[in-house]
Amino acid sequence: MHIDGLHPAPFRALRYAPGRVSGVAAVTSPPYDVVVRPDGLRQLRSSEPHNIVHLTLPGNGGHGEGPTRARATLREWLREGVLLRDPEPALYVYEQQGHGRSQRGVIATVPVTDPEAGVVLPHEDVMPEVVTERAALLRATGTDLEPLLLTYPGEPGPEAPGGPTAAVIDRAVASPPLTDIRTDDGMRHRLWALTEPADHARIRADLSRCRALIADGHHRWAAYRRLRDETPPRVGRTVDSPRGWGLVLLVDSTRHPLEVRAIHRVLPDLPIDRALASAGAAFRTAPALPLSEAMALLRDAPGPALVLSDGRPAGSTAEPTAHLVDRPAPEVLATRVPGDRPEAWRLLDATVLHEVLLPVVWKVPDSAESIRYLHDQDSALAAAARTGGTAVLMRPVAERTVRELAEQGVTMPRKSTSFGPKPATGLVLRPLWAEG
Repeated sequence: MHIDGLHPAPFRALRYAPGRVSGVAAVTSPPYDVVVRPDGLRQLRSSEPHNIVHLTLPGNGGHGEGPTRARATLREWLREGVLLRDPEPALYVYEQQGHGRSQRGVIATVPVTDPEAGVVLPHEDVMPEVVTERAALLRATGTDLEPLLLTYPGEPGPEAPGGPTAAVIDRAVASPPLTDIRTDDGMRHRLWALTEPADHARIRADLSRCRALIADGHHRWAAYRRLRDETPPRVGRTVDSPRGWGLVLLVDSTRHPLEVRAIHRVLPDLPIDRALASAGAAFRTAPALPLSEAMALLRDAPGPALVLSDGRPAGSTAEPTAHLVDRPAPEVLATRVPGDRPEAWRLLDATVLHEVLLPVVWKVPDSAESIRYLHDQDSALAAAARTGGTAVLMRPVAERTVRELAEQGVTMPRKSTSFGPKPATGLVLRPLWAEG
């Protein structure tokens, strides 16, 4: 099969049996890398014995006993009927509503392709150790535990603004959903199953012309590719194997523009005084300001910039102070940032952070222990205060810049963006074993 587009295909999903859990909302979670640890993970694990984090975050970082524990847990839930497999292959229409946003898409499987194919476009680098742990979990459970988020640019059509796929989605949401829940973050999640082959064919024909941007799930897509490459030689690296397909949520970004947020860093071993003193040799470091004022300056800064803070001590209600760091010396950029990339990449805040500040100025090791990535600003501030380290607060990258770089085959530094809304984990799982 020549892979020149998305070619979404139906599958028989594993879904929670409502009568076997306290509620479907209680067993869902955010994607594995958004769960705030340790407090958020502890709360999810203890709130419901069948919460999906027992599979997606089984412990030990995906190594050693973690994947083995997840496999045993999954088998137990299957044996007890906690998870049931749908009787027919389906594409799943998924709607998220809340906080002034509404997003609809289709959960499907798509062929796992390499970046060179130009079909599924990554926009960020990955951390090899995280790919290894996600691949170990996939290998052990034999199950895609949570869908990636892919966006594609839909086109107007005679049936609906967005073409045939949008028309099928709009018709589906007029019927009663399989699932209708509201999670603790206030978002409403609804799910419908499309089981008619005619609907599958219309969506497949529509999206076979499209290529997609990985909005969320770079490490899981890399893990899909690793498992695909492990397929036995008698099957080969083809889409005939279940391992040649990956579970994704496809969202038309023309119809439903995603929100792009920043991902912050915490450097637990770097006190802020040392961070500022070192940065001052090659950057402008502003005096301490209230955090809100420093973030306002960051939003308007014309070149590479970021904000440093040592956070808020536990129990304090005072606004943290912070420092704007900007205006890198031109000779530093010229000598430390690779010159064979587009200027848009060379001037990214994350590029300057990961090419200059972390390895050269601060000499921070590129490891999970030395650099923590947090999606929530308050969590980053709290982590910095707790560890005596430094929170590096970032600003979001424009979606247009992300897509333009991806289409040129240029990836941004890891964890440069956070697209949302992200799909809830636990609504739909996809087994890799035979459909029979």
